[in-house]
Amino acid sequence: MIPAFTLFGKTLSAYQITALAGILFTLFFTYFLAKKSGKDEITAMFMLLIAAPGVIVGGVLLFGMTNLSDLLTLIRERDSYSSKEFLSGVINVFSGSVFYGGLLGAILCGGIYIRKKPDRGAYADLGAVAVPLFHSFGRLGCFLTGCCYGMECELGFVYHYSLVPGANDVSRFPVQLVELGLNLGLFFFLLHLYRKGKKQGKLLQLYLLIYPIYRFILEFIRGDAHRGFLFGLSTSQIISILILLGNLIFTLCTRNSRKKEADPC
Repeated sequence: MIPAFTLFGKTLSAYQITALAGILFTLFFTYFLAKKSGKDEITAMFMLLIAAPGVIVGGVLLFGMTNLSDLLTLIRERDSYSSKEFLSGVINVFSGSVFYGGLLGAILCGGIYIRKKPDRGAYADLGAVAVPLFHSFGRLGCFLTGCCYGMECELGFVYHYSLVPGANDVSRFPVQLVELGLNLGLFFFLLHLYRKGKKQGKLLQLYLLIYPIYRFILEFIRGDAHRGFLFGLSTSQIISILILLGNLIFTLCTRNSRKKEADPC
């Protein structure tokens, strides 16, 4: 595909450009959606901006955790490396990002910011609409760059300049484009519910119900095995299961709490 672009004499990866475009577009879209729906657009902007560091830190940390064995090997063999080589190795372990880590980091940081807002549910709904929109741009970047690639497939695409050597010169299923399409579909679905005033205060919970399901399925047709596996499942599949279980427990606890309030005797 097109792994990099030259802009003003500087070479930028396709992922960097699409991610930047996604950030700007998502911010503008959320601003006008908040304003049109009668919410404080400044609060919405601050929520997203404060969530941004969580995206970066969470994504990098989870990527490092998927490469924990490499980090432990570096530590065990510390005496075999110079300080510069050791530091370079550590940086390489944390040189990528995992979406789920960024998502959970964003929810944590954004949630801390809006936790005392009287209408925090409405801003959480705005965040829920924004996430799949931004994620769509990210998956476009993955497709152009050649990362997060799919399994070998005769009807796929062939990379020659992917930054991941294992992706090159093999026809691969465009799983990034499939997830991009599903993310856009989820975005329009949540946007429709938001505009209609349905599921108020529950759109983030709904997102965390729908996305893990199709992400779990898509993992079976991913071709990059470097993200870590446990019990035959990828890291993202395990996190998908945990999110779904957490969602179920939260729903049950919320229902029981409401029943007790409605019937105190």
